[in-house]
Amino acid sequence: MPHAVVTLLQDALGAAVSIEPADLEASREDRSGWRSATAPLAVVHATSIDEVQAVMRIAHESATPVVPRGAGTGLAGGAIASPGAIVLDLSRMNRVLEISEADELAVVEPGVLNGALNDALAERGLWFAPDPASRAISTIGGNIATNAGGLLCAKYGVTREAVLGLAVVLADGRLLRTGHRTVKGVTGYDLTALFTGSEGTLGVIVEATVRLQPITAGTTVTVAAVFPDIEAAAAASAAVTAARLRPAVLELIDAAGLARVAAFLGADELAGTPLESLSPHESFLLAQCDGAGAADEAAEIARLFAAAGGRTTLSTDAATGERLLGIRRAVHPAFAASGQVLIEDVAVPRSRLPEMFRAIEEIGRRHGIEIPTIAHAGDGNLHPNFAFSGDEVPAHVWAAADDMFRAAVALGGTLTGEHGVGILKRRWLAAELGDDSFELQRGIKALFDPTGILNPGVMFESSAAPAR
Repeated sequence: MPHAVVTLLQDALGAAVSIEPADLEASREDRSGWRSATAPLAVVHATSIDEVQAVMRIAHESATPVVPRGAGTGLAGGAIASPGAIVLDLSRMNRVLEISEADELAVVEPGVLNGALNDALAERGLWFAPDPASRAISTIGGNIATNAGGLLCAKYGVTREAVLGLAVVLADGRLLRTGHRTVKGVTGYDLTALFTGSEGTLGVIVEATVRLQPITAGTTVTVAAVFPDIEAAAAASAAVTAARLRPAVLELIDAAGLARVAAFLGADELAGTPLESLSPHESFLLAQCDGAGAADEAAEIARLFAAAGGRTTLSTDAATGERLLGIRRAVHPAFAASGQVLIEDVAVPRSRLPEMFRAIEEIGRRHGIEIPTIAHAGDGNLHPNFAFSGDEVPAHVWAAADDMFRAAVALGGTLTGEHGVGILKRRWLAAELGDDSFELQRGIKALFDPTGILNPGVMFESSAAPAR
C-alpha cells in the first residue's frame, strides 16, 4: 500500500512524483560521502512554483519532513534524504526567465546551472561572478542555499553579494518575495541575505534575481609556481595579500593533493606545465590576474612567488591559462578517483594560512592519516581532505577533523567558508557561535519553520514531528 502522503502527492502532482527505487536511492547521498540511513517516501521532480507550493501544503498538513535538493553536488550532507521525508528535487526548474542588460541582472529558476547561465550571458558581454569549482554541474539554487564561494570570490565576492532578491516557498506553502531589482535597497530586514546560506532550513528557493557584471576587459595573465614545500607556497600567497594585490584567482594545492591530481590527469595532460616534473613535497600555487592592470599585477606576483622559492612561469595565452586552471578544477575528481575522502572546509584570516597548513600537517601526523589540502588562498578558505578506507568515516578521522576545526577557530577562522554546515558540521556549530547566537539562530529556524519539517537535521538536530 502506498504511504498516505505519497497518495496525496500523486493525486496532486501526478507523474512529478517518483517512488522508483533508483530515484529514491540517488537522493540518499550527495558528494560529501555521507549516506542517509533510509530512502525517502518519494522524490518530487517539481517544474513550477505551483508544484512546490502544493508539496509544502501537503507536507505542512501531514507534518512530513521535506528535503529541498538541487544537483546533489553538496559537500556537507545538506540535501540528502531524511527518515520519512519527501525529497523536493528542483533541478527541472531550470529556466532563465529574464536577462536585463540595462539593469545588469537576471531572473532565474533554482535549477539553472552556473555554467549554463554564463553561456547564455556571454554573447551579451555579461557574466555571473560566483565561480565554484563545480560550476559545470552545480545549480544557482544550491549556490544560494549554501552561499557558495569558489575560485573568484576573493575579488568578485561570494554568492550573497550577487543575489538581489528571491522567491521562497515557506514551510506552510506561502510564497514570499524578498529583495529588489535596484542596486540599493535597505527597506526592512535583509531577508534575502538571511535565506542565502540557510541550507533549505527556512524555505525553498524557487526563483532568484541575481546581479550581473560586465565581462572584464583585457588580457588575463596567469602565474603558476611550484614550491619546495607547502609552507613556502603558503608564505608566497600571504605575501601577495600583504602586497595589497588582488588577483582574480589565487589557488594552492599541497604535495599530497598534487600527487593525486598528477596521477589523475596523467603525463600527457601535464606536459608543458610546471607539474611536468614534480619532486616529493612540492606544492603548487596558481594566480590569475584580469582587468586593465593585469600585466603589472601578474609581474609583481611572479616576483613574489620567485622570492619565496617558487619555480615560476607567467603566461598571457588564454588556452594555457585555462589549462593551468584545469589542474585546480581537477582536484575533486582526482580525490574521488583515488579512494574515500572526507572533504572539509574551513577558513582562516589570509595572514594565518601558513600556520593553518602547519596545524593540518601536525594533525595528520598525530592521527596517522594523510590530509591532502587545497586552498582558495586569496580568501583563506582551505579544503582539507581526510583520506580513509571503508564505507564509514572512522572515529580517528572524525577526531582529526575535530582537531582541525578547533585549530581553525583558534586562528580566528570558521568551520565553513562555503560548503555549509549540513549534517557533517552541526556537532561543532554551537562551539563556534557561542550559546547566545546559537539559541537565537534556533529561534529564527523555529519562526520560519515552527513544525520543523524543512530539512530536519541540517545545521541543528532534527525536531520534526514524525510523518502521519
